[in-house]
Amino acid sequence: MSHLDLVALVVQDYDAAIHFFVDVLRFELVEDTPSLTNDGRSKRWVVVRPSGGQTGILLARADGNHQASIVGQQFAGRVGLFLRVDDFETAYQRMVAAGVRFVSPPRDEPYGKLAVFLDLEGNRWDLLGDDPRRRVSG
Repeated sequence: MSHLDLVALVVQDYDAAIHFFVDVLRFELVEDTPSLTNDGRSKRWVVVRPSGGQTGILLARADGNHQASIVGQQFAGRVGLFLRVDDFETAYQRMVAAGVRFVSPPRDEPYGKLAVFLDLEGNRWDLLGDDPRRRVSG
């Protein structure tokens, strides 16, 4: 096994999710292809990922009441996704200006700067700055 390729995130609407991830978080839109469900209904295969990242997010539109009921609650109210950035302050200020809702102010932790934010559906994410444990002193 070489790496985790995709993680699925259930969303209400493909286009709103693409807007959030591409225009607000500045992820790359890797793929947006028409597809079919197992029973022949239309859907889309939509993949986004952080620029330069290896793991992508499959944006999966909720199909049916059960899936719709978990939108925004995929991690039971816990932080379930962790976005590491090279320049925490710049990313944080850009996201605030874009209207991203942060539920905690930035703070320093042993593993780097941290602030918790909500995606467009209400799932909790950690925005993480540089990890000081990974710095090489010279």
